[in-house]
Amino acid sequence: MLEWLLELDQNVFIYLNSLGSESWDGLWSQITKQLNWIPLFVVILYLAFKNLGWRHLLLLVVMIALLITITDQTTNLFKHGFQRLRPCSNPDLDGLIRAVKQRKSFSFFSGHASNSMATSFLLYKILRPKVKYIGFIFLWPLIFAYSRIYLGLHYPLDILSGYVWGLLMSSLVLVLYRYLRNRFFSTEA
Repeated sequence: MLEWLLELDQNVFIYLNSLGSESWDGLWSQITKQLNWIPLFVVILYLAFKNLGWRHLLLLVVMIALLITITDQTTNLFKHGFQRLRPCSNPDLDGLIRAVKQRKSFSFFSGHASNSMATSFLLYKILRPKVKYIGFIFLWPLIFAYSRIYLGLHYPLDILSGYVWGLLMSSLVLVLYRYLRNRFFSTEA
């Protein structure tokens, strides 16, 4: 069963990765950089400030920092535990894929996927009652994570596992957030 799943994962990766072309490589290389998403983060912070106020925004920023720290560090533990080669480093895939970027670190699971999904889910759960179209925030982890497949850095299973881990970690931090919110902001949101 595991062999079949890994083979399917590899085949889906090869297909999705092969959809790329040199003319799009620059765009996807920019999409994968976290700093290029700053305008999105600024808009989200503005919406949070506008709808929650400064004190509540500060709590949200602290929770996001905690969430990213936890998610990022536990992702690294999984990577070193499983030691799955990235597609770009897998000698079995030489000549079969477009490895636009090269990394020597391990692949399972994607930190980009886990961090972006964790952050998106937390923001969605907190801002949903006040921000009408906040569901669009889930486009970020989809586009962000696909860039990792496009560039040859992650398999689809790395992405999906990262999403699941991000959702789990976000759910835990959400419990802490709600406790602190209720304790310190009982009359607010």
